[in-house]
Amino acid sequence: MPDFHLIATFVIIAATIIAYASERWPMETVSLVSLAAVLILFGFIPYSGPDGASLQPERLLAGFSNPALVTVIALLIVGQGLFATDAMEAPARKLGRMGGASTFRPILFILVGAAVFSAFLNNTPVVVIFIPILVVISAQRSISPSRVFIPLSFITILGGMTTLIGSSTNLLVAGVVRDYGYEIGFFDITGMGVILALVGGAYVLGVLPRLLPEREAELSAGAKSGAQFIGEITLGLDHPFVGISAKAGMFPGLGDLTLRMLQRRDVPVLPPFEDLTLSVGDTLVVTGTRKAFSKALARGRAGLEADDGPSEDAQHEHPPGPDYHLAEAVISPGSRYAGRTIQLSGLRPQFGISVLGVQRKSRMARVALSYIRLEPGDTLLIGGPMGAIQQLRGNHDLLLLEYSAEAVPQSRKARIAVAIFAAIVLLSAFSIVPIVVAAVSGAVLMLLTGCLSILQAGRAFDRQIFLLVGSSVALATALESTGGAALIASSSLSLMEGAPPGVILSGLFLVMAALTNVLSNNATAVLFTPIALGIAKGMGVSPEPFIAAVIFASNASFATPIGYQTNLLVMGPGHYRFSDFLRAGTPLVIIIWLTFSLLAPWYYGL
Repeated sequence: MPDFHLIATFVIIAATIIAYASERWPMETVSLVSLAAVLILFGFIPYSGPDGASLQPERLLAGFSNPALVTVIALLIVGQGLFATDAMEAPARKLGRMGGASTFRPILFILVGAAVFSAFLNNTPVVVIFIPILVVISAQRSISPSRVFIPLSFITILGGMTTLIGSSTNLLVAGVVRDYGYEIGFFDITGMGVILALVGGAYVLGVLPRLLPEREAELSAGAKSGAQFIGEITLGLDHPFVGISAKAGMFPGLGDLTLRMLQRRDVPVLPPFEDLTLSVGDTLVVTGTRKAFSKALARGRAGLEADDGPSEDAQHEHPPGPDYHLAEAVISPGSRYAGRTIQLSGLRPQFGISVLGVQRKSRMARVALSYIRLEPGDTLLIGGPMGAIQQLRGNHDLLLLEYSAEAVPQSRKARIAVAIFAAIVLLSAFSIVPIVVAAVSGAVLMLLTGCLSILQAGRAFDRQIFLLVGSSVALATALESTGGAALIASSSLSLMEGAPPGVILSGLFLVMAALTNVLSNNATAVLFTPIALGIAKGMGVSPEPFIAAVIFASNASFATPIGYQTNLLVMGPGHYRFSDFLRAGTPLVIIIWLTFSLLAPWYYGL
């Protein structure tokens, strides 16, 4: 029943795309339903192709082990390692200063630079390079991530169309046409590629950010909150704050922490601080945001524990490990901790957590943290291993704000994370090893070196992408195996039979541009390269414009997230939906098609 399978496959694909675009159901649900539908179709009603081979479930499920999917997930884990070590903060700050006071100028610099790099490096590692930098800059400039990451993906695809090595699709087409006796030089596609990149780039940089939604990222509690906590630091022998001197009555060397009181040999010293240098044994009562305390901990600067007296572990003079988290907990009405000081609360021996700071809506006196009596409504900034923090679940005396749990950045390992990241980019950019090998190895090294914990790595795993790619590959496999893709190609060509070369070239481009967003760029390129060469030979014209059409159309994978690997890479950081790519990418596909259709006959002399 080949016709039945073919029609049923078309129906499932159409229904899936409509369901994705409507956003009435979660993307994961649509992916699972479409996967189940295609498995049921070919499982209950077996299908055998012209060669007699049947389409087994193993082939339909092969997408879940697809190298592109494994690469994306591994790179997401590597990116999480960069965030967990604050490795991109300094480069992002430098790029941000280049933009001056302008909100979008640093973003513009990055996107233009990404387009140029993509011409000489594979565009996937280029996107990997710039994602963490854009995350930081968009947060610094209060720009919605959803307005910058699709432009990043699209601009690198456009840049990758300008040279032979800019995209894996270009190299794939070059390899196929070589088998037919044609050679593509490094810059043979550059002329038309630059034209398409400039026209498409004008849309991406000038129009696209206005079309994308203002969708806020799900920030952690530490990123959202600007509330001030009061905490206490006792300076030990090797504490980094020892030796810092006051300037103009303040201690700028404390970073984002503000000194409210200094206690030296039980004598309180209040601001302004003149002619003072911090020394061993001083107790500092400081205020700061949660982010300030997190940074201090990351650098081994926050001995913020008064519970049960100071201890070597409590002083945090050495940076904590990747499993050390900060969280917030509220003293509930009627809590048995109300009226107790932190020192006598017993939180440390009971739960294994440290109280790093207290936040109170009413004014608090300038006193040591150990003297502050807890009140209902106080918010405690607590720190400890994630397992210890989770012990507070269900506690009625101390209400854990579980969403607030956030790992302390492993800043001292930023150089290790950058080195791993750089190795991935270099190894894949120069084709020393396949990118999937470099990415998986890099993700494992991030874990082994302690740049991030297994819990953080798990958070980087995006189930939407996993299910989307797995189900999409199943649908594409069904479409190819049943002859659906070949039917679309042959039907389109028969409709254009007898038309001028320019019209056939334009129609071929449009069909390939549509299919590359449903199948994949590489599958489209392999399918249509022999067809394009056959058309050129049959018409007695140069194959060059038809080869170029295959390359450019196969790269026009802007309208769906499954069209190209870089689209999948930006989907998580940008918090995108399927419809965002349809809305943003469809106009670009049309622009590229019209530009090629109008200029290619003139450029190639058809």
